[in-house]
Amino acid sequence: MTVVRGLREALVLIVIAVGLAALAAAIWLAAKGGDFTQRFGLLLMILGALLAVTGDLTLSRFGTMEARTIFGIPPEREDAGGGRVLTGVGIFLFVAAPLMAIGIWLAA
Repeated sequence: MTVVRGLREALVLIVIAVGLAALAAAIWLAAKGGDFTQRFGLLLMILGALLAVTGDLTLSRFGTMEARTIFGIPPEREDAGGGRVLTGVGIFLFVAAPLMAIGIWLAA
């Protein structure tokens, strides 16, 4: 059951990223002209890289790490993902890597 929830979460993230990239590429195309597929591929690669870096909660924990250390509060739990199933590795493997691969294929 967790596998299905994780794959569904990955599919939702991919659909959102593709929609955002298509919208941004359409705006870019309307503003500057050019080829839609190359711009769409470039934006997919950028979104894939952003998701690979920020897909985990590590960056959000980094801001509170010093204050927690000063006050002697233990670090945040690793499983406190707010109902998310995919970890950072899962987001990279199932969302960011396919987005970057499709982006490279479209931009070439």
